[in-house]
Amino acid sequence: MAGARRGGGRRATGARRVRRVAGSLARGDAASRSQAVDGRIRLLRIFFVVLFLVAGGKAIALASTSDNLTAMALRQQMRTVDLPAHRGAIVDRRGQDLAVGQPMQTVFATPYMLKDPAAATTQLAHALRLKGPATWALQKTLARHSSGFAYVARKVSPALATKALALELPGVGSFPEEKRVYPMDTLAMQALGLAGTDNQGLAGLELQYDKQLSGRGGSEVVVRDPAGRDLKTLKAVQPVPGSDVRLTIDEDIQYAAEHVLQKTVRTFHAKGATAVVMDPRTGEIYALASVPLVDAKTYGKSGYATRERAITDAYEPGSIFKAVTISGALSEGLVKPSTRFSLPPSITVGGRTIHEAESRGATSMTVSEILAYSSNVGAVKIGMLLGQQRLLKWVSAFGFGRPTGIDFPGEIGGLVPQQWSASTIGNVPMGQGIAVTPLQVAAAYSAIANGGVWMRPHLTAQVGTHVVQPAGQRRVISPKVAKEMMAMLTEVVEKEGATGNSAQIPGYVVAGKTGTAQKALPNGGGYSDYNFFASFVGIVPAQHPQLVVLVAVDQPHPYWGGTVAAPAVRDIAEFALQHLNIAP
Repeated sequence: MAGARRGGGRRATGARRVRRVAGSLARGDAASRSQAVDGRIRLLRIFFVVLFLVAGGKAIALASTSDNLTAMALRQQMRTVDLPAHRGAIVDRRGQDLAVGQPMQTVFATPYMLKDPAAATTQLAHALRLKGPATWALQKTLARHSSGFAYVARKVSPALATKALALELPGVGSFPEEKRVYPMDTLAMQALGLAGTDNQGLAGLELQYDKQLSGRGGSEVVVRDPAGRDLKTLKAVQPVPGSDVRLTIDEDIQYAAEHVLQKTVRTFHAKGATAVVMDPRTGEIYALASVPLVDAKTYGKSGYATRERAITDAYEPGSIFKAVTISGALSEGLVKPSTRFSLPPSITVGGRTIHEAESRGATSMTVSEILAYSSNVGAVKIGMLLGQQRLLKWVSAFGFGRPTGIDFPGEIGGLVPQQWSASTIGNVPMGQGIAVTPLQVAAAYSAIANGGVWMRPHLTAQVGTHVVQPAGQRRVISPKVAKEMMAMLTEVVEKEGATGNSAQIPGYVVAGKTGTAQKALPNGGGYSDYNFFASFVGIVPAQHPQLVVLVAVDQPHPYWGGTVAAPAVRDIAEFALQHLNIAP
């Protein structure tokens, strides 16, 4: 029993221990559960705090970029458009258009707004009639999807631009531009020069007066819809149009000169020809022609054809230069028109033998006859009488060796030898060993025709409202010497058997001088036996000169100035006399 009680007591005690342990475990589980709940609550709190911070940061970021997005949207909707100024026209002395601006449209695109650049290329090419390389270039341009601006077609007709805009492609629009056109095609193109795609002067008178012709461009700020259509103009600065330039050139005389030169080149199988027609009293140039002719499409493809060679190219003048030698001798009082010289068949100077153009025996000639029959030996004798220093003085007085100062870019001054060899005094008096431009020759003969007063040649009569007045005049020879020279130059044309008989014009007295010069070989290799410059300068009417006409023909066959150039001068002068109503 006692054992049973003891056993029962032990069981009771064990049960209590179990209950205590179970209670303790229960309390532990409850605490653990409580701690777990608290941990989850803390995690949720942290999560919500982080979520709040992220959301707040995003809101702040969105708020901070909204201004940028707004600015980007405005930039996409607003665009500054340049407004090109109207380029002034170039007109002839009577107001006939020679170079004008033709209204056109330039089509552009915003490539990033085009969803299908390839399809847009096909549609635009069809509407604008683009073919081959132009289409391929457009496809490549529109494929640059990040680009905000690209030219589709520059300066197309408004009708074609309207067709392109009718496609309603997003970002495709147009703006007005001018295309420089030359209504008279090839007429005076070497003198006019060329204006480029952006209407800037590239050459000739377009370059010379680019600033005056260009005016001042403007601009406007416009708002556009997503399709690129203008909605509103916010700001505009209007362009200032350029000034018109009126030339001294006469369209009809210019055309006649070019026509005669073309005929001369064909007839004598020449490489080219130039002509100058000017008023000796004012220096105004009525025509400045060069053949072969060029137009706006062929301009620049041949340097020889593109150059205004009367101004930019020099040649050895030959006998046409003898008037300078004789004028100098008369002015120095060394000779008179009637002074007679004994002339052998040839003359040797500094080891070089100089012959006449046509063989003859020994003879004698007056100064007037030396000029009329273009005696080389006679010119050399007169030149030797003058001597180097005095001859150089008169060469310079007539304007050779430096530019005339004409209002045209690229003028050269020719070449006058300063270091003379023993034979130079035998070359220069008859127009060899010296390089001149046709314009210099025309200006020198104009001085003789104008009573001895040299006038600076000019091509411009008026720029905008400013009328150009003759400038740069100077006396070269005395009125007496000029009168004597005019009488002798008249004999060159009027005297039977003289070299200029082919320049005679019925009803008018013509003065003038022929020139036939061998072309120098390259690199100082002497002279060609086959290639020559043939030239003639005429003054009409001889009693009261109003026109000086010079023609120089490059490499004609045959090559005599009296045969090739004198008839060309006659034809040009005859037309100009009638056109200007200059009475016989």
